[in-house]
Amino acid sequence: MKHTDKDMLFKGLKYLAGALPLSFIGPVVLFSSFKNQENVWFIPVMIFALLAMAAAVFLMFKGIRTVMKALFD
Repeated sequence: MKHTDKDMLFKGLKYLAGALPLSFIGPVVLFSSFKNQENVWFIPVMIFALLAMAAAVFLMFKGIRTVMKALFD
């Protein structure tokens, strides 16, 4: 009988824990950048926000994939 790989499960949960703050920081910073479009830092802040949101999606995908692999492989 197969058992859950606990090390891989915790690794997947770490990915999901890393994605959680990024999923809040990204949209907040993006909204803030659009409110200050006349500022010199508009483009760099917007790029940072988009990268944070992309990283959140990537880490969520990787975390869920790792957790599923730990449970069912």
